[in-house]
Amino acid sequence: MTRASRAAVDLATVVAARCDELAAISAMPDGIRRVHLSPEHAAANALAARWMAEAGLRTWVDAAGNLHGRTGDDDRPVLVVGSHLDTVVDAGRYDGTVGVLTGIAVVELLGDRVHDLPVAIEVVAFTDEEGTRFGKALLGSSAMAGVWDDAWWDLEDEDGTTLRDAATAFGLDPARIHEAAVDPSTLVGYLEAHIEQGPYLDRAGQALGVVTSIASARRFSVDVVGEARHAGGTPYESRHDALLGAAEGALAVERTCIREQHVGTVGTMHVEPGAVNVVPGHARFSVDLRGEFDEGRDRVWETIEDAFAEIADRRGLRITATEVHRAPAVVCAPRLMDAVRAGIVATGQQQPLELFSRAGHDAMSLGLVTDVAMLFLRNPDGISHHPDEAVSVDDVALGIDAMTTAVTIVATGAAP
Repeated sequence: MTRASRAAVDLATVVAARCDELAAISAMPDGIRRVHLSPEHAAANALAARWMAEAGLRTWVDAAGNLHGRTGDDDRPVLVVGSHLDTVVDAGRYDGTVGVLTGIAVVELLGDRVHDLPVAIEVVAFTDEEGTRFGKALLGSSAMAGVWDDAWWDLEDEDGTTLRDAATAFGLDPARIHEAAVDPSTLVGYLEAHIEQGPYLDRAGQALGVVTSIASARRFSVDVVGEARHAGGTPYESRHDALLGAAEGALAVERTCIREQHVGTVGTMHVEPGAVNVVPGHARFSVDLRGEFDEGRDRVWETIEDAFAEIADRRGLRITATEVHRAPAVVCAPRLMDAVRAGIVATGQQQPLELFSRAGHDAMSLGLVTDVAMLFLRNPDGISHHPDEAVSVDDVALGIDAMTTAVTIVATGAAP
């Protein structure tokens, strides 16, 4: 039987209340929207910084806008614990947020013991994990990992504001972005708690799970160019309908991914000229493709491209795909997985479920500079990126206990 400590239950209640407070920081009146370099980003950082300070952490915001809270101010090696505070549009209140607040709760649960650890604990609230505003995910954690690409400064949001201008308006200096990078030699690892964005823990009746790896991902913007003509006067044999070509392309993504056991999603579609009595001459849609391994993902994309070519040839269209995001698969480190597993077992849950994460996380960026591992918390019915996203206080309490044990094991170098 799983059972959380009394202290963890009390902290989990606080975490739930803090999730509600952060949910109120939103650019939407009837939902949650909190994007990179926005007033809501600044307000969320300020609120989380207050909670970090109350837990005894020294806080600062780095050159990329990430919020940090560290135990002590010495030069001990650092164990990073974190997740993100930004959201998608009309988001749930737990994605990312629970991970940040769990990190703070771990420090609170350790209390004075945290100062006796041979490593410093650094809780990080990353920004722009989702990529909602500028279309490029993992901006904050990429900067911390030292893989910033200056070409990103020219990215624009839907209002035409560049990332560079938004950063300047936020109070950041784009010329100092590389100061956000961490020295890999100072790190002992990275741990991240996150709600599972799928139904597998719920179906297994388990509160917590160990992540084995994080999805290999690619994203594309696909343009379909046909010919806009009068809807009434153009016979079918003379039509080059971009929307129908795009629709066939979207179905080809689904059909291919089901057959190849990958995950492909067409999440957006835009049609021009967008008139009820005009055959569409241009359509643009997105493709989000994910797989457990890079090689399989790339093979599936080649199959999808072949399907696009066949559709284009048959319908007299031009279909071109532009890659806008690529992230390699990240395999979690066995020693850190063992620590997470030991933390779960310590709560009374025997033989924790091991899960491949089909969703991306900041751990993907940190995996470029240090060992990483993740703890998943049960999400009833697996719904995420939606207001119905959920996690129970009881499961959060178990997660706090499990993560505290994992942090202690990693920090002390003890055998799990």
